[in-house]
Amino acid sequence: MASKRDILAVSIGEPAGIGPEIILKAWLSSEKEGINPFVVFGDPALLERRARLFGLTVPIRTCKPEEVFDAFPMTLPVIPIENKLSDNPGELEVCNAPGVIESIEKATEAVLTGQAKALVTLPIQKHNLYEYGFEHPGHTEFLGALSEKHTGEKIQPVMMLAGPELRTIPVTGHIAINQVAPAITPELVESIARITIHDLETRFGIDKPKIAIAGLNPHAGENGAMGKEDAAIIAPVVKKLQDEGFAVTGPHPADTMFNKNAREKYDVALAMYHDQALIPVKTIAFDETVNVTLGLPFMRTSPDHGTALDIATKGIANPSSLLAALKLANEVKI
Repeated sequence: MASKRDILAVSIGEPAGIGPEIILKAWLSSEKEGINPFVVFGDPALLERRARLFGLTVPIRTCKPEEVFDAFPMTLPVIPIENKLSDNPGELEVCNAPGVIESIEKATEAVLTGQAKALVTLPIQKHNLYEYGFEHPGHTEFLGALSEKHTGEKIQPVMMLAGPELRTIPVTGHIAINQVAPAITPELVESIARITIHDLETRFGIDKPKIAIAGLNPHAGENGAMGKEDAAIIAPVVKKLQDEGFAVTGPHPADTMFNKNAREKYDVALAMYHDQALIPVKTIAFDETVNVTLGLPFMRTSPDHGTALDIATKGIANPSSLLAALKLANEVKI
């Protein structure tokens, strides 16, 4: 049975996208799916208008933090943000950027101050925020910066994609492909691996997690014939962690480590760059995959899809990934 400690804080994401729609649909499915209470940090009027647009019967209740538990599930509780949001599905407007950012900040603050168990974020349109002056590469890095400001400690957020059959982590994140090789250092690979091991043990309850590390080059460099990075950078880190008793293997050729038999041998795959990690997990289970941030002082999950502006006016958005994100956020240990 859910308790007040299990409340999840939800940021509203890009209002021109499908975020508001799938929030409403997730609430409608919450009892059937066994979703614990969640509260949206956003504009109640926008959610009410979007519910009317798609013919969804969702009673919205403007709440204070202490009222959320009693409001759910009879109503969808919303803690209002100061910046109102323009409601034009499918049409990006820079004027919405302050509200999108405020929603993330306030939802994150709720988790950092113990008002909520975990954070669930809806997708944002980064280039729209960049036009407003947003200085972070993405959601993950912004949450790291907010955490550092709150704790006064250095934070290294790590993006993990978690699906029913596969978990992957990109060692390098949102950077151009020609910047990947120079960015990969022994220190970075080791740090990402250690954060992964720690959080899989402490938050996901996996005893001695098995980590498979992908190579950077085709065939993991093929003994230096296709690049030196695998032998010179990745392999020494693998050996160092193995010598300390961790269940780490690699570097593995990326083209053979995501088939069914290979996936059964590890708990998570560390890939060297964004698409190497995201293509296999999204191909296997696009609608059920969740974006998880490791390395933070709290748990954050998010649907593993974008804002889907192209269908934001149609009422056909699938809430499955959000439902999976809400479930996972509540299952992890804190």
